[in-house]
Amino acid sequence: MKKIILILIVLFGLIQFIPYGKNHTNPKVMAEPKWDSPKTKELFARGCADCHSNETKWPWYSNIAPISWSIYHHVEEGREHFNVSMWGIQKKNDGDEASKEVKEGEMPLPSYLIAHPEARFSKEETKALIEGLKKTFGEEDDEHEH
Repeated sequence: MKKIILILIVLFGLIQFIPYGKNHTNPKVMAEPKWDSPKTKELFARGCADCHSNETKWPWYSNIAPISWSIYHHVEEGREHFNVSMWGIQKKNDGDEASKEVKEGEMPLPSYLIAHPEARFSKEETKALIEGLKKTFGEEDDEHEH
């Protein structure tokens, strides 16, 4: 049993040297949307901005593999699909899907909510965020959903 624990500790130490996810930088904010209200911007910052902007707050545990790999992947993917720091510049920016994702409970991710209780919205806050996202980014056309 001691041998297994030692092997696991060595493996855990070795994976810390795998570089994926170690580049915790935030690109420059190039452009932002015209928010419909300060409340929408505040709610978005609380529950969405870490993955959907260039203003990610990288927590200490984002430097520990394998957690760092997952966090980095989520941020990369989030920015790729919808990045408010590149609004009007980034070719693909699915802001029109944001309200639907929140409404359906797809965002924020459950794994994000575990470590970020501030991103848990009350029913009233969720409703306000959904409406604010619709007003700020529009809504996905129903014809694209079929």
